[in-house]
Amino acid sequence: MSLPNKPVYTGGCQCGAVRFRVNGALTSVSICHCRMCQKAFGAFYAPLATAPEGGLEWTRGEPKRYRSSSHVLRGFCGECGTPLTYEAPDGVALAIGAFDDPASVAPTRQWGIEAKLPYVDALPALPASPTEADGDATFLADLVSCQHPDHDTESWPPKERT
Repeated sequence: MSLPNKPVYTGGCQCGAVRFRVNGALTSVSICHCRMCQKAFGAFYAPLATAPEGGLEWTRGEPKRYRSSSHVLRGFCGECGTPLTYEAPDGVALAIGAFDDPASVAPTRQWGIEAKLPYVDALPALPASPTEADGDATFLADLVSCQHPDHDTESWPPKERT
């Protein structure tokens, strides 16, 4: 049970097979540019937030884990592959993009800048458009998302998809 003075965060993978709840303040909210994190996330960097000790609960399923080094396990959904955790001796960090409200988990630090890709800082200056502006995206008209919604559900997947 959560106390009113403690923040509560929820999240999970893209398909909904793995869901989590964090009771308490997140720490070490950061992005890591190291090459290992780039590969683990398949991205320019890994955005991570550390759960308080004893504050992380897996509410549906649990991640599969890959030992990426002698000290670290990387958790991911075994069904859809969503990166979920960075588990080290000093705690468990969760992928910020896996939170139901990732906008509420803003990074305050960068790590591994020796491997930072040279164009990352220039990304905000690139031309930007909403998804619907992609003239080649005619498939959007009848697209049906199979992604789990950004909130807890009693069960998943919905009966019509099983």
